[in-house]
Amino acid sequence: MKAKELSGMGEKELNSKLAELRMELIKQNAQVAVGTTPKSPGLIKQMKKNIARILTVLKNEEESKKA
Repeated sequence: MKAKELSGMGEKELNSKLAELRMELIKQNAQVAVGTTPKSPGLIKQMKKNIARILTVLKNEEESKKA
């Protein structure tokens, strides 16, 4: 996901995508904790980055509303 794609989404869409990514991250981390080899090892890192991007876009939108 690119930041431009995320900035075009609405707040509800971003929050739903954030919840979806967090649930998927929990599943992936549980698989790693059990000892199962993940299908794509880079997937966890990518999900964390996408979560951070969404949070950044939400924070920027919140700050722009205040100003």
